[in-house]
Amino acid sequence: MFRRSVSLLPSPNRLQASWKYPSLVPKPLYGRKVFHTSASRNQCKGFDAETLQSHLNSYVETIDGTRPNLEDVLENNKKWVVEKNQSDPDFFNKCARGQTPRYLYIGCSDARVDPGQLMGLNNAELFVHRNVGNIVSGTDLNFLSVLEYAVDSLQVPHIIVCGHYDCGAVRGSISRPDKGGLGLIENWLRNIRDVARLHKDELKAIRDSEARHRRLVELNVTEQCLNIFKSACVQRRRLQTYTEGEESLALPRVHGLVFDPAVGILHKLPLNFKKEIEEYREIYDLYQIPKGVQKKKARPSSESIGNPGQGLD
Repeated sequence: MFRRSVSLLPSPNRLQASWKYPSLVPKPLYGRKVFHTSASRNQCKGFDAETLQSHLNSYVETIDGTRPNLEDVLENNKKWVVEKNQSDPDFFNKCARGQTPRYLYIGCSDARVDPGQLMGLNNAELFVHRNVGNIVSGTDLNFLSVLEYAVDSLQVPHIIVCGHYDCGAVRGSISRPDKGGLGLIENWLRNIRDVARLHKDELKAIRDSEARHRRLVELNVTEQCLNIFKSACVQRRRLQTYTEGEESLALPRVHGLVFDPAVGILHKLPLNFKKEIEEYREIYDLYQIPKGVQKKKARPSSESIGNPGQGLD
């Protein structure tokens, strides 16, 4: 009945006329290419106008299951507002009072899992930054702005770098396409390739390709966590909370998490950040504890006193 031919969407005022005069070619309205019905009388024979109209609407009013002008999105929003007001009448009043998130979440742009649902947290508890491959880049002004605002203004006590297995960015970083690179994104994926270079020997020893991929996912999270510690705003805030604050640990704490989209369970990586930080302290430290300054609040005897190396996992 229908021939898949590409053209511009017909204007609504000509749809009815097109059934009376099928040879009439529909004129454009939306300017978006989609599949439309054939104008052949023979192919439309045996179907009443209402059925044909229904079939045509399914073609011209959707783009891969979505509405051209986001009518479905706006309608879903209205339903969500009604449901939210019913389940939590004070929800929007709380939103209007501002945000006090406890976590900065740095994750991948992968669309399969929502960070709040993944961790069982309300959206108001999460300050979120997502990009391809959960990269912590010292040259990404977008990310650096998010990090500084979260640390200095919101004063979040926790920073989470979360990666996931079956990550397209990690797979792409170690792939060798037959026709060359992947385009502009190659510049971004180089961050993950640098991680693979740093851990080349370990990765080469893993024979199974999927196991190697999963290990690179974990190593990438680890290195991005270390990049968090290299940033000036995090070092400054941790030094301040260590020497002046009432907390028993230097804040913000940095955590590395991974999950498998096929399972959904979060795993905290067994990271020893303190070892790496101590090894490269003379290179990356931007601030030093002034001589004679000690933590105001007494620390448990099991914890050492010195540069703010506590709370590194």
